[in-house]
Amino acid sequence: MKDPFGRNINYLRISVTDLCNLRCRYCMPKEGVSKTSHDDILSVEEIVEVARIFEGLGIKKIRITGGEPLIRKGIVDILQGIGDLEGIEDLAMTTNGILLKKYAKDLKSAGLNRVNISLDTLDENKYSYITRGGKLIDVLEGIQAAKDAGLVPIKINTVLVGGFNDDEIVDLVKLTDREYIDVRFIELMPIGEAIKYESEHFVSNQMVLEKVPQLIKVEKEDISSPAVYYKLPNGKGKVGLINPVSCKFCAHCNRVRLTAQGKLKLCLHSNDEIDLKDPLRKGQDIEKIIVDAIKLKPESHRLESGEYISKKMYQIGG
Repeated sequence: MKDPFGRNINYLRISVTDLCNLRCRYCMPKEGVSKTSHDDILSVEEIVEVARIFEGLGIKKIRITGGEPLIRKGIVDILQGIGDLEGIEDLAMTTNGILLKKYAKDLKSAGLNRVNISLDTLDENKYSYITRGGKLIDVLEGIQAAKDAGLVPIKINTVLVGGFNDDEIVDLVKLTDREYIDVRFIELMPIGEAIKYESEHFVSNQMVLEKVPQLIKVEKEDISSPAVYYKLPNGKGKVGLINPVSCKFCAHCNRVRLTAQGKLKLCLHSNDEIDLKDPLRKGQDIEKIIVDAIKLKPESHRLESGEYISKKMYQIGG
């Protein structure tokens, strides 16, 4: 599918739940979120059906997100259904890793290719603080289980928070030295709970290059990737910098998002949504709705103007 600006839309991110088993301070409110009615979210079968329709329209890559996708009932069945679609060349998942030790083998067998694991600190006390009670050992064991199951390459997603983990940049980069692990530093985005964090704790990813000057820039393998990659000399993994605030990558955006409630989002930083759930349940032509929607995809987001979206990240899909 081509959008009005000639971009080839071939990447779909599907959120399967807005619930999570952690309460990260820049993402979730302390009390958590109210559970959505079962009828208000897409069923396992509906998710697979929408994925099938998107595959027929040229989607080649699908990423499963949340909330935390591994707490979604039927997650392995969702992956099995999508994994059976011949046109999907890359099926990935973003997870906090807490439940990977339990699910890694089943996920691989169901068709999952690889995982991105959210991890903001290597210090167990700081991890407990930022997640409001999470245990770092669970994530570390999850990473090992993912490696053992062949869910590679593993990418670590680290949100850079000034005054919290900027003193760990060197240690996080060192993870890429001897293992085939990519560590990607993501600027704190002004979305939902992070809006109040962003004003006090935002730091540019430029700090990574300042603290680790020996990093060498490497050529992008995928022009649509939001990350600019670097490597340590002789390092096995890569270091990625994702700068959605200080450096937009809209010109090469090839993705759309589907929320757990069946809303199609054409841009992460826009409040505009197109409902697919109700038309799907009424037997309407979902393919036509999607094709027409792609014609409305905006050229770029407006973060720099302070026009923040109303939904929180866990409601959209990470």
